[in-house]
Amino acid sequence: MMRRTYTLLLYLLLPAVLLRLLWRSLRAPDYRRRWSERFGSFRPPADWGGVWIHAVSVGEVQAVLPLIRRLLDAHPDMPLTVTTTTPTGSARVREHLADQVFHVYLPYDLPLALTAFMRKVRPRLLLMVETEIWPNLLHACRQHGVYTVLANARLSEKSARRYARLGAFTRATFAGIDCIAAQADADAGRFRALGVPADRVVVTGSIKFDMRIPASLEEQVEVLQRSWGGRPVWIAGSTHEGEDELMLLAHRRVLAEFPNALLILVPRHPERFDRVAALCGRERFELARRSRPGDYGTATQVYLGDTMGELPVLLGSADVAFIGGSLVNTGGHNMLEAAAQGVAVCFGPHVFNFATISGMLLQQRAARQVGTVDELGTVVIEWFRDASLRAEFGENGRQVVARNRGALERLLALLPVG
Repeated sequence: MMRRTYTLLLYLLLPAVLLRLLWRSLRAPDYRRRWSERFGSFRPPADWGGVWIHAVSVGEVQAVLPLIRRLLDAHPDMPLTVTTTTPTGSARVREHLADQVFHVYLPYDLPLALTAFMRKVRPRLLLMVETEIWPNLLHACRQHGVYTVLANARLSEKSARRYARLGAFTRATFAGIDCIAAQADADAGRFRALGVPADRVVVTGSIKFDMRIPASLEEQVEVLQRSWGGRPVWIAGSTHEGEDELMLLAHRRVLAEFPNALLILVPRHPERFDRVAALCGRERFELARRSRPGDYGTATQVYLGDTMGELPVLLGSADVAFIGGSLVNTGGHNMLEAAAQGVAVCFGPHVFNFATISGMLLQQRAARQVGTVDELGTVVIEWFRDASLRAEFGENGRQVVARNRGALERLLALLPVG
């Protein structure tokens, strides 16, 4: 009964959902394209069956790429479907996997759309990354005999309390998940408290630790570092609305101590690139854009990372990395891309999406947490002044990543493939 009520509400809210897509498309035109896929209407893949992986956006796609590559290597003839929710996630799938997988947007959680999707793709296994829990999706999987795995699963205390308020509806929804591969004991405990049978919950750790730094990336980092000409460089990666202004305030303070310092500013969403460039202009910073190679010079104060897929190389080229989405209440982003490269990492107080990872880094003296923009400026200046202290934090971060690898192997062992 509760699921029927939920479904009715979704249908009633559909006009608002479509209007939101239109509104978002004013800044990101890709949101007005391929709408039919969100209703299960698309050309079927050449081969049906196999594994279906859903990764919401860029971060989830990046995290699951190693697993996808392992599946492609081990089972080259097995059909593999990857769905995303956002255009940026879609672009990342196409960039890294091209025609190796079948890719469409995830249908809305509507029975008709999901039935159309199931009939065309006919998956045997659905692997959802991190927090994707949709009642009708899980119900459709049960109806079509699809084994479901929630991989790299995390559940914050706040989210657990919200789910708990729905009582029987939550228990029925979560009961539709065949296996939960949790990031940490705390996550596993919250899933069990919401009614997931204990034998369905396994702690595997975070697959984000299983990233590898390819030699090609190291070479790109070295080339970029040489282009900086020995300047002190810090990066603010994956910043959100309202955070860029704070980064520029911190950079003014850094410039007062280190007049030749360079800030690499990388907004999370491409539709904000031009607005952030305009902000830098209004604040009278000498700006260069990554998309315009001839822009950069010794007078450049802010280097705008306005290209897609280059955050890892930009992170590796810096001396200090601030991870965005954490001075505003967004929940933070992946700190491990910088830590794995030995870059000293700091982040703000809002890291609930990475509570376990951030806690491990802080405990091992592999990161610093700042509460204000003034504290951020202080940390950057401190690390610029003391290269040995900066190197200590960077090396500690590299070791944390190395010690916690292995979640990918544990997850692969849980998947009924082969």
